[in-house]
Amino acid sequence: MRKKIGISFTEAGFQNYWNWFTATDLGEDLELLELSFEKGNTEDIAKCDGFVLSGGIDVTPAISGGAADYPYRPAQFSPERDEFERQIYSYAKAARLPLLGICRGMQYINILEGGAVFDDIGEAENAIHKKGSIDKVHEVKLIEGSLLAEITNEQNGLVNSAHHQAVDPLRLADNLMINAYAVSGNGTIEGLEYKDKKNHGFMLAVQWHPERMEEKETRPFSQKIKEQFIQEIRNHQK
Repeated sequence: MRKKIGISFTEAGFQNYWNWFTATDLGEDLELLELSFEKGNTEDIAKCDGFVLSGGIDVTPAISGGAADYPYRPAQFSPERDEFERQIYSYAKAARLPLLGICRGMQYINILEGGAVFDDIGEAENAIHKKGSIDKVHEVKLIEGSLLAEITNEQNGLVNSAHHQAVDPLRLADNLMINAYAVSGNGTIEGLEYKDKKNHGFMLAVQWHPERMEEKETRPFSQKIKEQFIQEIRNHQK
């Protein structure tokens, strides 16, 4: 039986996440499974061996004590998605299954662990990070000794960017550590991982979008992350 990679559905570019995992990546032993809050297929969560928490609209601010109104607030939130992905995260964490958080996914992991995000990072930071007609591009610096630095074998490099919220460093969850930050502006947090890796499963979260980076097949901040994630799934025994 093939192991399954569960990808949380998003209204924003879901196919990019699906297409990121090629037939060569999946081989004969892996397959993808869409986990959709719209379909409500919570029973499929337990069938999965690894998870991707995708990007998309802001997490409902009331969950972490955010403001009801703020710049670039979405027309409506998706509490159904928030709850569905909370169940995904809880299951993955309890079973120590490999988990990859992307953009909103990273922010939500921090929220679920007791942290919070900036409702909006402000116009100066939005000029660096917020998507216009295309993704922004900026430099990140990796924390020496972090899991992310080990996986990518990089100290710094360019990533794409499409967000107006970010993890608040003053409300970083206690059991998470920063593994990357933006070089420009206010040093926005660009990546998170567990502090205690011995007692947790593999978890890597990034603020950028590795699934849609230009030349992603040759970029370590996309390809090496995906390769490590897949390897962790193959190696994990339930």
